[in-house]
Amino acid sequence: MEDLFHRHLAAFAAYILSEKGLTKNTAEAYNRDIQAFLSFLANRSVFQWQQVEEKEILSYLTYQKQKGYASSSICRSLVALKVFFRFLKREKIVAIDIGKYFEMPKLAQILPSVLSYQEMEQLLNAPGNQDFIGARDKAILELFYASGMRVSELCSLKISDLNDHSVKVCGKGRKERLVPIGKKASAAVDFYLSRFRNSDHEGYLFTSKSGKKLDRITVWKRIKFYAQKAGITKDISPHTLRHSFATHLLENGADLRLIQDMLGHEDISTTDRYTHISQKHLQKAFQSFHPRP
Repeated sequence: MEDLFHRHLAAFAAYILSEKGLTKNTAEAYNRDIQAFLSFLANRSVFQWQQVEEKEILSYLTYQKQKGYASSSICRSLVALKVFFRFLKREKIVAIDIGKYFEMPKLAQILPSVLSYQEMEQLLNAPGNQDFIGARDKAILELFYASGMRVSELCSLKISDLNDHSVKVCGKGRKERLVPIGKKASAAVDFYLSRFRNSDHEGYLFTSKSGKKLDRITVWKRIKFYAQKAGITKDISPHTLRHSFATHLLENGADLRLIQDMLGHEDISTTDRYTHISQKHLQKAFQSFHPRP
């Protein structure tokens, strides 16, 4: 029966890559989530998908919460399970799609921390620019905050994808978008390229000293390093910079549709989550500055 479980999982992996158009990273994350759920089921002596009921999913999510999983991780697990059981129903492996009975939590409750303007400035100023690593990392942070791109998108950038005013980003489903960038980000990238890189304009923009393409984990570790150096106590990641980019734009009056285009969201409802953060910001401003709060 375990082999049958894994055959279904392999079929699901092929489905979400070929038919759903998800990126390899997202597909791998979904597979890890389903594998973890499989291990949980084995401990409960559940060995067939037809045996799985709503209570198993609910127990699994409760288990994750008790283990101290982040809300974002629990939410992603639920998304993976919903997509997986929809697939099982589509393939007639199960008679009922039990995932449809679970509503997603409000997205505002699962958003990671957003940096304040002061924290963002401290983070951007943390790297030095006297050597390859410092100049590269300064350019990475500036470009993240200037564009709101995902870490996988940043790692895949080629030197030829940038000009002085914009960056061509290849997003989910291999869809390209052109995102404007500001003068500070452009200057940081130019400094890094002119001082520490060769003239290979077809190569990856951000590499190690040996010329190897940076991966997501390396970028994540560098951001953690600079957050600690800047004295930022929030638990941040590359995605925190993406959320900060969108939230700060919204707080300063940018149109939600424009933010949607820059983030590469297909659905405006995905971008709409940032209005919740902005409302909190406005409420705090009201409490602080209104004469009759």
